[in-house]
Amino acid sequence: MKTWIAFWNILLKDMRSYYLKPPNVSWGLIFPLAWTGMFFIRSGLGLDSIPDLLPGVMGISVLFGTTSMLAVTVTFEKKGRSFERLLLAPIRLETWMMAKTAGAILFGTANAFVPVVMAAFFTDLSGVDWAALVSAVVLIAASSTFLGLFIAVAVSEVFEAQTFSNFFRFPMIFLCGLFFPVARLPVFIRPLSYLLPLTYGADILRAATGGEAALPLSLDFALLTLFALALFLASLRNIRRKWIL
Repeated sequence: MKTWIAFWNILLKDMRSYYLKPPNVSWGLIFPLAWTGMFFIRSGLGLDSIPDLLPGVMGISVLFGTTSMLAVTVTFEKKGRSFERLLLAPIRLETWMMAKTAGAILFGTANAFVPVVMAAFFTDLSGVDWAALVSAVVLIAASSTFLGLFIAVAVSEVFEAQTFSNFFRFPMIFLCGLFFPVARLPVFIRPLSYLLPLTYGADILRAATGGEAALPLSLDFALLTLFALALFLASLRNIRRKWIL
């Protein structure tokens, strides 16, 4: 019971201090809407193109929402020494880090469904596999959040975290099959795509919105979960090495 109380209070503190601030809420709404509008206008394909664009816009919304916010929260708390104070709390490190990342996962998941709500006004989404879609969004949010955590733990300044994040984020936009299949990439680049977790999340989103998946969905889910777990464990290892041991 005490563990859950600690988890809830850490999450609530982060939501109040960072995620529910008006600039972040407005940014969380405007960013996905801007991406949706940009790609919809750029495609010039009409309303029928929305289901094809939706997986890509959702993936970008989750990726940037989670990594950007976590880079700010963790880096600020490291500079203010509150990060070290929380490490002294009498709860397991795994529980504490899950509480710290839960806010970013929720924020990224909410970001992903802004384009969905927008698309619902213009096209029929009755054929969407909502179970696969929601599961994929949560897993993408988790893996992206843990990627942001891994980066934030490794640096000391916000600008360093954002710059390092862009090293991963922008290649993901073009390599992960968000807006065109990985099969259309040059042969020598494709192996890089399969080293990125968003590739498998984008494949699930495409299948959930009526497209064709490049891999079996069970494999996509398994690999995406594996990436999330590996990034979380790598972040814990860095924290233990730098602050605990």
